[in-house]
Amino acid sequence: GCCWALPTALLCAYGFFCSVRPSEPFLTRYLLGPYKNLSETQIYPVWTYSYLALLFPVFLATDYLRYKPVVLLQGLSLIVTWFMLLYAQGLWAIQFLEFFYGMGTATDIAYYSYIYSVVDINLYQKVTSYCRSATLMGYTVGSVSGQVLVSVAGWSLFSLNVVSLTSISIAFGTAWFLPMPQKSLFFHHFSSQHGLQKRCNSSCTQILTLLNISLPFLLQSMQKQKVDIVKVFRDLWRDFLQCYSSRTMICWSVWWALSTCGYFQVINYAQGLWEMVLPSHGADIYNGAVEAASTLLGAVAVVVVGHIKTSWAMWGEVALSLFSLLIAAAVYVMDTVPNIWVCYGSYVIFRIIYMMLITIAT
Repeated sequence: GCCWALPTALLCAYGFFCSVRPSEPFLTRYLLGPYKNLSETQIYPVWTYSYLALLFPVFLATDYLRYKPVVLLQGLSLIVTWFMLLYAQGLWAIQFLEFFYGMGTATDIAYYSYIYSVVDINLYQKVTSYCRSATLMGYTVGSVSGQVLVSVAGWSLFSLNVVSLTSISIAFGTAWFLPMPQKSLFFHHFSSQHGLQKRCNSSCTQILTLLNISLPFLLQSMQKQKVDIVKVFRDLWRDFLQCYSSRTMICWSVWWALSTCGYFQVINYAQGLWEMVLPSHGADIYNGAVEAASTLLGAVAVVVVGHIKTSWAMWGEVALSLFSLLIAAAVYVMDTVPNIWVCYGSYVIFRIIYMMLITIAT
């Protein structure tokens, strides 16, 4: 029993501490305020583009380096991000910081796929829900403590960033104790025909659950170990063709890509929208409480979905289209009704439904 319990517990601890970032709900206010003096348009684009550019190389690197080094890279990227948030000044520095944040989010793939390489396939559903719940609990704890420290204790936003940096550093320390996986999906599987169907299923789960170390490092370490790179890409291509010969798979994948893109856009700019509806320097803001409520209720929805016994193959697409319409409506209301409580409410609904759907898709 303990052979899967220890790595799962360590990974969950890493995910939890990595997500306890009380400064995050107030990040826009911090960057626009006297600490950094930036404008709205300068803040976010770099993160999105660097995330996109890093996704595929990091996906390959994650598999090649067998997960753990990339989990460590994620911890390190987030440490650099928060250290720079505290001390870096000027637009160039902030854009550099955003590149590291892009690296930190792109390497999420390693966090979510590490566990599949060390536990048995029949534990996948169980460990996936543990890992997801750990990060959601971390976000909730971070958001609640951020709100309490700002509203009740009167802490500065700078102090919140110090707490976030400390928590991420604890996570980074935890990651060193993770056992190193012996096998991975494409580069290190034991026999060449390692049950393709089984591998296809888990690779689709991984590529989708996840779809991140940089390319030079990858190429350099490839020269050290002789790896048949042509064979790897042949395997990738064969798996790709087999997995995507299914109409259902294509439908969910396209939905996954579009909804995740939309989700990032909304959570990225929601704080800026709230700032326009109700400027924070003239009022109490409850961003932390709203983030906490949406994450906690989202976690509940995820658990509920995990226990629903239904054929998603049959009802999935109906659920997808109906709930996607609800999400669209929530975003439309958020944008058109200039009332902060309506904005907050729509945001909570939007996040709950997205978390529920993405879990079904996984």
